[in-house]
Amino acid sequence: MDAINLDDVAQYVEENIGAFHQKRIDSLGKLKLKDVLKRKNPYMFKAKFMQTAEQIVKGIVDAHISSNEETLFGDWLEGLAIFINAKTYGGRKSGIPGVDLEFDREGCRYIVAIKSGPNWGNSSQIGQMKSNFITAKKTLRTSQSKMHVVAVNGCCYGRDKNPDKGTHYKYCGQRFWEFISGDANLFVELVEPLGFKARERNDEFLVAYGQMINKFTREFTNDFCNEEGAIEWQRLVNFNSAA
Repeated sequence: MDAINLDDVAQYVEENIGAFHQKRIDSLGKLKLKDVLKRKNPYMFKAKFMQTAEQIVKGIVDAHISSNEETLFGDWLEGLAIFINAKTYGGRKSGIPGVDLEFDREGCRYIVAIKSGPNWGNSSQIGQMKSNFITAKKTLRTSQSKMHVVAVNGCCYGRDKNPDKGTHYKYCGQRFWEFISGDANLFVELVEPLGFKARERNDEFLVAYGQMINKFTREFTNDFCNEEGAIEWQRLVNFNSAA
């Protein structure tokens, strides 16, 4: 094992974090108001006493952004984790379906499915991950029958007090970053480089966000408000739910 050099991590972040921020902006450009409205509960808007087009627009756009950013940043962190593991244990991006990272340590082949946080999936999705692990183990043992393969669900943040799940291990937060790097403090040390040009990038995003809110508010007003500016709830519910 080689100790992780934080300068290498900082350089990786500087060279790659822009891709995450650009995807945030690009996702706004692809967003369509009516597509999002069809997926939202119009009764909830009324129950929350939302009275302006901007309230509704901001609510649905902010919910979309929060969910989308979690996915985008989770994918980005996966790349960072693989980079760090390659530096310390010679790991690599796996070509096996459902497995993100493979590396060898102390006579074991570790296969890792990387997720953003500990509550990433429902029982069906977790079942699929377990099935992927079983298939991956069979694939690897076909070529090397004596290989000891250990499956791990790695989560970039959070906690899980019972990491041994029987079929696999689940390492979250500090445990995960230490597992792939050998550095118990890495989970804290990552915070500083991740802020590279964050303010400048966020300013760019806020400009695009403001334009999107204005555009969608105008569109919503034209389609779902009367001439006095009041929301026509029947028209909105019909658009969302009518057969």
